[in-house]
Amino acid sequence: MSVFARVEAAAEAIRRRHGTAPEVAVVLGSGLGDLADAFAEATSIPYAELPHWPVAGVVGHPGRLVIGRFAGRSVAALAGRVHLYEGHDPADVVFATRVMGRLGVGVLILTNAAGGVNTAFRAGTLMVIDDHINLLGANPLAGENDERFGPRFPDMTEVYSRRLRAVADLAAASRGVPVAHGVYAACLGPSYETPAEIRSLRTSGADAVGMSTVPEAIAARHMGIEVLGISCITNMAAGVLPQPLRHEEVLETARRVRGAFTALLEGIIERL
Repeated sequence: MSVFARVEAAAEAIRRRHGTAPEVAVVLGSGLGDLADAFAEATSIPYAELPHWPVAGVVGHPGRLVIGRFAGRSVAALAGRVHLYEGHDPADVVFATRVMGRLGVGVLILTNAAGGVNTAFRAGTLMVIDDHINLLGANPLAGENDERFGPRFPDMTEVYSRRLRAVADLAAASRGVPVAHGVYAACLGPSYETPAEIRSLRTSGADAVGMSTVPEAIAARHMGIEVLGISCITNMAAGVLPQPLRHEEVLETARRVRGAFTALLEGIIERL
């Protein structure tokens, strides 16, 4: 079965479970999945109940799709994602993005937990992604192109929508939530980067580093979906502080900023 056929089967299953097509989709990164609990008139579907849907296997990624009303819009929240480092094929990593596109989603908000490369950042900083550096060693568009998803050579001049970044700034100001801006570097993982790698990333212009988001952003732009990216800086990257990195710290910081993060997303979505 082709990737397109698998995507269509999952999209049809979602249509049967929740008749209203979402306008906006939000991918919730590590420790941020509780946002979906704030939805009204919600339909919650475990990924395991959707045909061909890859199931998340990382702590902090619950693995469910929730569609409901949030900030006056019909929104789909993807609580959990799969990663290349889990051994998934790039087509699986962007499967949910493809399904959202086929459902008619026009705006995709990608969130993640990231390490702070910029020494001006602190744990808990929320960073609007202005651009990215793909160091994953993979691109979800490699291989045969299916024109039903998008063109062979899509433009990546503005992966992260200038319009949506401006909306995020307005929402942040109105909600009293400070945000930074920067460049996100995606590395394969699952090991955290070395101090030398972080110094190299800083020299290359990266402000934050993580193991996700970039494949989804590329696939979304391939399909003509407008993209906004937000990183929660959950820890400073290797070598910035004299301490080892722990995944528990990532989850703890994400929980601590949950209120500010939810307020920011609400302010953004109500302005779309």
